[in-house]
Amino acid sequence: MGECDDIPSIAICDDAGQGAADCVASSLAAEIAAAFGKRDERPFSIVAEAGGAVVGGLNGSSHWGWCYIRHLWVHAGWRRRGLGARLLGAAQDLAQGRGCAGLYVDTFDAGAALFYERAGFTIFGKIEGFPPGHTRTFLQQLLAAGGEARGVPCTDVRMEVVEPRGIEPLTS
Repeated sequence: MGECDDIPSIAICDDAGQGAADCVASSLAAEIAAAFGKRDERPFSIVAEAGGAVVGGLNGSSHWGWCYIRHLWVHAGWRRRGLGARLLGAAQDLAQGRGCAGLYVDTFDAGAALFYERAGFTIFGKIEGFPPGHTRTFLQQLLAAGGEARGVPCTDVRMEVVEPRGIEPLTS
């Protein structure tokens, strides 16, 4: 009898043993890499600071020639002042510099989806009722070769691309 002749047992674990979860993840990653090439994931953070405090930021990663925006946050006191557009513009520049074909993001917030659409993103998918009573929206933006940086000038905020680190956010 071969190794696949036994019927496997199935277990559901709320807090799966990390060894089993790591085994599943690494096995799938190996199959994906064999079929689609190396992921080459490169995380980044773009941080906006004012007065020594973090007032906004964007976390993401590039992989397989695309840039994923994982988090974009702007302190409430800095909203509607162009800082979100500047952070997004910095991510677009970074993606272009890394040779990415485009950027993609998902959000639960309808206002955030409109922000991304105004910045040139297009909706390519939605999940209604996720989370309950809301919609998860998926957006993408293709980058043109030689595309320009986007954003609104704001002189009293310093921004830089940094490796992720422990900076305390500004509190309300």
